[in-house]
Amino acid sequence: MEKRRLGRTGHMSSVVIIGTAGLGKVDQAEADAAMEFMLAHGVNHIDIAPSYGDAELRVGPWMPRIRNQVFLASKTTKRTRQEAWDEMQNTLKRLQVENVDLYQFHAVTTFADLEAIFAPGGALEAFVEARKQGLTKYLGITGHGLDAPRIQIEALKRFDLDTVMFPLNFVLWANPQYRADVEELLALCAKRDVGVQCIKSLCKAPWGERERRWRPWYEPFDDLYMIKAAIRWVLSQPITGIPCAGDNRLWPAIVDAAERFVPMTKEEQEALVATAGNYEPLWAPAAA
Repeated sequence: MEKRRLGRTGHMSSVVIIGTAGLGKVDQAEADAAMEFMLAHGVNHIDIAPSYGDAELRVGPWMPRIRNQVFLASKTTKRTRQEAWDEMQNTLKRLQVENVDLYQFHAVTTFADLEAIFAPGGALEAFVEARKQGLTKYLGITGHGLDAPRIQIEALKRFDLDTVMFPLNFVLWANPQYRADVEELLALCAKRDVGVQCIKSLCKAPWGERERRWRPWYEPFDDLYMIKAAIRWVLSQPITGIPCAGDNRLWPAIVDAAERFVPMTKEEQEALVATAGNYEPLWAPAAA
């Protein structure tokens, strides 16, 4: 599988990242099989969070064996110094590790979240202390929603973060404002050598009232043709990698698409974006 440099961290991450949200609702045997599969296919980057169900408990038994083989990224939704610090200590215990490679402000979806993080006594203070103590090497931010790129631009203006993570797929790209915001963020990341990770690459639509056939809170593309097209499109952008969808049953198809990846031409990319009207964006633009 192709590997790309994660910005200034220098780590050559596999373009598919083990998104452990897909392990949070399975038993240990199923989690073990999924981990074995991903590692066998050269995946060397793990993304995990306390909010992902039992994911930390499922991955923890693996870490004593593979810690030196993988880039380990965790995150917290806590916004105060003490809460963020305490959650990080719990994460280290559950994962059976002494440190992580990357610690991220997780799901920063509003500017109010950002203000809380940067306020006196906010989570940023815990992150800086954790890096000082060697509990993490790098610091980053993740977010959901249409404001995520703008929030992350502001975060980078305030603090020299090492990585960002935000939603990106061809359906969202059809939104002109979102596209402009992402392009501005990507340009800033390129200038500052910030690593870029993107989520929701397989997002097809909100579930609405339809039966939920898969575990993610959104409906993912699940036919092989569209999985390949969606993965190919997002990996054709100037990013490092994508955490795989939050259902380990989809991982083999995602890995296969990544292993077969050939960059799309600009014309191919725009042709796929032109079909976005056939699907429903996960977040609708605000009414004018």
